[in-house]
Amino acid sequence: MFDAQTILKECGGQEDSRINLLAASLAMAAEDHPGISVDKYFNHASKMVRDVCARHAEFLAAGAKDDAGAQLAALKDIISVRENYSGDAEHFNDLQNADMMRVMDRRMGFPVALAIIFMHVAGENGWVLHGLNFPGHFLCRLDFGAERLIFDPANACALLSAHDLRDRVKHIKGKGAELSADYYKPCGNRETILRLQNNIKSRLIDDMDYAGALKNVEKMRVFAPDDYRLLLDAGVLYAKTGEKPKAVDVLEKYLTLAPNPHDRREAEKFLRDLLVH
Repeated sequence: MFDAQTILKECGGQEDSRINLLAASLAMAAEDHPGISVDKYFNHASKMVRDVCARHAEFLAAGAKDDAGAQLAALKDIISVRENYSGDAEHFNDLQNADMMRVMDRRMGFPVALAIIFMHVAGENGWVLHGLNFPGHFLCRLDFGAERLIFDPANACALLSAHDLRDRVKHIKGKGAELSADYYKPCGNRETILRLQNNIKSRLIDDMDYAGALKNVEKMRVFAPDDYRLLLDAGVLYAKTGEKPKAVDVLEKYLTLAPNPHDRREAEKFLRDLLVH
């Protein structure tokens, strides 16, 4: 039986590499859909794994070289074309785009949600596909030996050259920005799930749904209990929802763990104002 809280707690104690991205993302979503079984989502994912494997075999049987291009072609043909997964260009900020159950229902989601699906299907086929925590838009990197293909999971697996990536960085960070080696580094499993959930948290805060944002952060803390950054989020949201003692407690813990002096000063000021009022 799939128990969302148990899955999140287990992930919280696991090494990053052992976290099952699909299970974790479904566990995050399941608490918002009581009574709905996640079995159909796992079954759908398993079918895509089998279909991609079969499509890849067809390519090789037809004479294609077994390389990153053939793997990406199989992934694209099944996930982007046959199953019609894509980004939500019309309603990008819709919270459903970060809810994995709704993403799989609608075949539509944020780039990081779609990347999780690509990573799961590729990984189950024994292929090496990483998420890239690229500024403004989560991307995927498919590795085959020394070959690397970077593509957009939300845009029909469009390949991105260094020139394309540089243009994206300048668009997000300004004309003087350049590519960093960090942008090419694989994003860890835990960080990938946190990026997915941060989409929800940020939009709920923008809508001033502080109780909803706090509920989301509390799930994130179960999943990533050692991430000190979540203490600041929780502290601010506890204060916003009138839970002053809890706010003080987690903010004091944050101050003992945050390595950045600037971050600590901001938290100290917030804590002082909270205690005064």
